[in-house]
Amino acid sequence: MSPGAGGSRCPGHGARPGAGAAAGSAAERLARARHVLRRTETRAGLERSRPGPVGPCPEPEPPARSAGTVEARPVTEADLLPVPGPLAGLLPGGGLRRGSTVAVGVGSGAGSLLFALLAAASAEGAWAGVVGRPGLGATAAAEAGVRLDRLALVPDPGADLVGVTAALLDGLDLVVVAGPERAGLRAGDRQRLAARARQRGAVLLALGGWPGADLRLHCTRPRWEGVGRGTGRLRSRRVEVRAEGRGIGPAGWGVEVLLPGPGGTVVPAPATPPVPAVPSVPAITSVPSVPAVSAAAVGEIAVARPVARAAG
Repeated sequence: MSPGAGGSRCPGHGARPGAGAAAGSAAERLARARHVLRRTETRAGLERSRPGPVGPCPEPEPPARSAGTVEARPVTEADLLPVPGPLAGLLPGGGLRRGSTVAVGVGSGAGSLLFALLAAASAEGAWAGVVGRPGLGATAAAEAGVRLDRLALVPDPGADLVGVTAALLDGLDLVVVAGPERAGLRAGDRQRLAARARQRGAVLLALGGWPGADLRLHCTRPRWEGVGRGTGRLRSRRVEVRAEGRGIGPAGWGVEVLLPGPGGTVVPAPATPPVPAVPSVPAITSVPSVPAVSAAAVGEIAVARPVARAAG
């Protein structure tokens, strides 16, 4: 696993509201974060040896909760990870609820939407990890506003995708799993990872299909803007981001944004200028009458022409 450029390999991790295992002093949390990242590197097979044994996790496992457990207390701002402003109105509470599982549909705009979510969370101090996406571009992520010093990458988790993801959920706020369908995750694997996210107060974000996800986000109606009549540069992409899931109406909610906008971030889409009306053509009310020619007159003309030629 590789931390983001300029970042520490062993970041300290603050307490997360709603996560029973987050209590302890700053030193204990730092030690736990070091253990999580070291264990993830070992499971991914990216680091074969390190001096010294890896000690046990300093915090005990919290008691498991059933999948149907719902907290009675109201959701507060501390229970949410921030999202870009234009997307806040789509989500119950205005953010990604800690302990939830979110599926982001693949297709046009999915990568930009992922960067936008990572950027908003990391800008507010959250730690994030991405598992199973070797093509993730650090330069593109930085241009989208993602803090690379708070981003951990596991491009190839090998055969232990579940174990690596669970280890990251122990110590990070937001963990992205790319291509769960290609990885062949079984229903039991998905349930265990979703339960781990609830226990740790983290957000599990699946880039692809995830049956049973609490929230589903996807982009529709993509359209690039900036090119005129055969000239110009692509400046932005107008898409509609739609949300479905718990706390949202059956039809879902949608908002039109520029993703990415001219500056590389997500911004509200400006109103589409009205299409100019086509000038109406005046209707033809009457056609000038043409004098009628009788059949007898036509016959006379046909006979008269050859006679006139013979006379000449």
